[in-house]
Amino acid sequence: MIRQTSCIIARTSDPCRNLAIEKHLMDTLPEGTAILFLYRSENAVTVGRNQNPWYECDVEPFLESGGIITRRLTGGGTFYQDAGTLNFSVILPKTELNAPRQLALAASAAQLLGLPVQPGPCASLMTDGRIFCQNAFFKAGSTALHNGCILINPDMEQMARTLLPGGKRYRGQQRPPVESLYTGVCDQLPTLTLDAMEEALYRAFTAQYNCQPVWLDEQMLTESNLQRTAESFANPEWVYPEALPYNFVVDERFPWGSITVMLQQENGIISASRIFSDAMEAALFDRIQQALTGCPYLIGAIGTRFEQRLGLIKDPRLLQIAGDVCKLICGRIRAMDRQGEGA
Repeated sequence: MIRQTSCIIARTSDPCRNLAIEKHLMDTLPEGTAILFLYRSENAVTVGRNQNPWYECDVEPFLESGGIITRRLTGGGTFYQDAGTLNFSVILPKTELNAPRQLALAASAAQLLGLPVQPGPCASLMTDGRIFCQNAFFKAGSTALHNGCILINPDMEQMARTLLPGGKRYRGQQRPPVESLYTGVCDQLPTLTLDAMEEALYRAFTAQYNCQPVWLDEQMLTESNLQRTAESFANPEWVYPEALPYNFVVDERFPWGSITVMLQQENGIISASRIFSDAMEAALFDRIQQALTGCPYLIGAIGTRFEQRLGLIKDPRLLQIAGDVCKLICGRIRAMDRQGEGA
């Protein structure tokens, strides 16, 4: 049960520092507390925990333009951020995380300002048939994290140059235009400011927990810890996947999200595995990677390894995702064997 709430507004637009503050708040969350963190990250792209930035955005031109690419703790899809976007995070006990209630926070804030809101795909919110708010979630230990990115008045031309909608699946194919997928709130509320949306989020957060938040300041946090954590979010080893000679690749889109599975198999053994996905269940894919690594490159052995390593999962949704991934891998191996492509 939430007994007290707090609110903090970032002092800078450095995306790595803001992600560091977010993590620090997770690591030090008092019992029975929910925290609203409001921040702006200009000229940045944050990919989901299990995404490959090379699949999701035009990396080199964006970096050359002075942009920053980093990886969030949360799962989900890619967030484009500039001076016309507003980010928010809710840090709360894991037992209190409820996705529909979390989405209702941003929806309520938008509705307070007069914006019509509809639910969208992958935990997004839409207005006029296009996404204006993306959301993502993460759990660690006893705490949980909800990330949100609201498009107020983004540079749609820069956004279109930067993002690669659909990820790897659309490489070499016609991609859906960015402007057909996303919209800024200012398209319907031309005079809206980021400050007004911040105020609306604060009001919605206060009403949701029926508790007046205590104001915090990032100067109250341990600066040396923030600097170290910010450096880790900027580290290329965190942001970009290791370039291994993977010799098995399969990708697919499921109702729960898109996925790419890459395996390196040597002498009949899977020596390395990597999974990229925009699904919310970030931690599950780490477990699947661990299960695959060291497993014989055989359909029966892979099925058995999934049962052994993931058999304790009780959540029906996680079981469904794990089962879909197992079938996808085994189906691809079976097809390669039929075509004479197997190793």
